[in-house]
Amino acid sequence: MALTHTACINAKPKDKAYKKYDTDGLYLLINPNGSKLWRLKYSYLSKEKLLSLGKFPMFSLAEAREERDRLKKMIKSGIDPIEEKRARKRNAEIKANNTFKSVAMEWLEKQSQKWQPKTTDKIRRYLENDLFPELGNRPIADIDPPELLFTLRKIEDRGAYYQAGRIKQICGQIFRYGVATGKNPRDISADLKGALTPHKGKHYASIDSKQLPDFLKALEQNHARLYPQTRRGIKLLMLTMVRTSELILSTWNELNFEKGVWQIPAERMKMDRPHIVPLSNQVIELFQEQKKRHSTYKNPLGIS
Repeated sequence: MALTHTACINAKPKDKAYKKYDTDGLYLLINPNGSKLWRLKYSYLSKEKLLSLGKFPMFSLAEAREERDRLKKMIKSGIDPIEEKRARKRNAEIKANNTFKSVAMEWLEKQSQKWQPKTTDKIRRYLENDLFPELGNRPIADIDPPELLFTLRKIEDRGAYYQAGRIKQICGQIFRYGVATGKNPRDISADLKGALTPHKGKHYASIDSKQLPDFLKALEQNHARLYPQTRRGIKLLMLTMVRTSELILSTWNELNFEKGVWQIPAERMKMDRPHIVPLSNQVIELFQEQKKRHSTYKNPLGIS
């Protein structure tokens, strides 16, 4: 005889657990402590199995029957409900562990092997300041394009258009890494093409080649009242064609006046390769003049 809601309510605990049967393998287990639990007994591949469905009365008789019917259809189609439940739990755990932050940090660790430390630090700051507060704890597979766009628009709202575009590129690399490692289905950043405000870059101020004579004359006469080492630094940049940072961070032991070469170490070069700069007589003269006045400094410009 099938159960009724009243019969479920009136079932009293006994010294030992006992069952009140409904139909098609569904029954209510009444424990000595008074708890009432729904169970489904079924057969799969000629083996008897038992599945927990929920607790009465939170899980009503009608809901238990509805769940039983759903599971019976699953069994009929060749799916074992217990294995399906385990798979769902396993996938949920995998998803919970594969947060955007965990995948991003794994990607960053891989990339840092080929980057300069300053590049790694810069990308880490982007992640920690702009992405992790919004997306860090979200399962990466659950993030959709509108959610990512919302995060990027918050960066745009403070006028950081270049940064928003750069961070979108970083997100693309993280999502593609996730695809390659089986953590998310696709790169959702590709859906945001054209959604951000384009950054209009500004060129640095420059002078025409025809203006060089007047510039050099003004530099020599020091119309701008520059420090002597600053004027020599400008001349060194013009004569060696190195980047400003390469000159500022240079040290005396990189310079060989006898051989007429300046060897910039790989760790200070963009391409991570050592760079040799030939030194003309004019350049050596400028460096030597600088050394007379700043020999106590390890940097030719007298900075440190």
